Amino acid sequence: MRATILIILAIALMVLDKRFAAITELRACLSMCLAPVQYLVSWPVQLIDNVGQLMSTHDALIKENLDLKAHDLLLQAEVQRFVAVESENNQLKALLRSSAQIQGKMEIAQLLAVDSDPLVHQVVLDKGSSDKVYVGQPVLDAGGVMGQVIQVGLTTSRVLLINDPKSGIPVQNTRNGIRAIAMGDGYTGQLRLMNIAQTADIHPGDVFVTSGLGENYPEGYPVGRVISVLHDPGYSFATIKLVPNAHLDQGRQVLLVWPNRMVGVSKARV
Repeated sequence: MRATILIILAIALMVLDKRFAAITELRACLSMCLAPVQYLVSWPVQLIDNVGQLMSTHDALIKENLDLKAHDLLLQAEVQRFVAVESENNQLKALLRSSAQIQGKMEIAQLLAVDSDPLVHQVVLDKGSSDKVYVGQPVLDAGGVMGQVIQVGLTTSRVLLINDPKSGIPVQNTRNGIRAIAMGDGYTGQLRLMNIAQTADIHPGDVFVTSGLGENYPEGYPVGRVISVLHDPGYSFATIKLVPNAHLDQGRQVLLVWPNRMVGVSKARV
């Protein structure tokens, strides 16, 4: 019964709305009165929508920030790689400049490994008997003598560096021609001259090169520079230390040298 009354009332209102303008004005007034209620009802929905948009924007910003950080790390890695390549190129250029002063065949080799024992100064190269490397062959870098080959495999070789305690090189002072033997000092990584008299004319700053005596090193290759001379009355000989010219703990490229007077020997040994 109530439903029937409401239906009839609704139909009557629809007819009146079509027939009389007063109903339209009444509806406009009711709409104005109900507008605050409508805004109040719609506000939570709008608030939820705005919060959702803010959350979505926040998530997007976080993702963008993470992407930018990852991209920045990649760029930094690329920069480091370029720096490494540039450093390697500079080392190669220095080797090529120094090779112009060497008489004989030469070839660039790469370091594969460094001995982990702090008192053993040896490295492994990527050249071996297949490249005609031979035992006793001199090894240089852009600064000077690094050492000599002591063991040769088919594709690799082991080098004894000049600052190893087992290393000894005949050297000569470029200033006055004094000859000596430069031995390696495993503790300091430097060199020391053996059996030099207390009165010998050797001073800090003097440069020593290979003297050419012996079979391994041709004459004139830079070996080291004197950094200290100690005259202790309690000892028969002076204590003289040198810093190597070669960069023994830097770089990855070295020069394998086949001096002219040793080419025939190298071929015979290989």
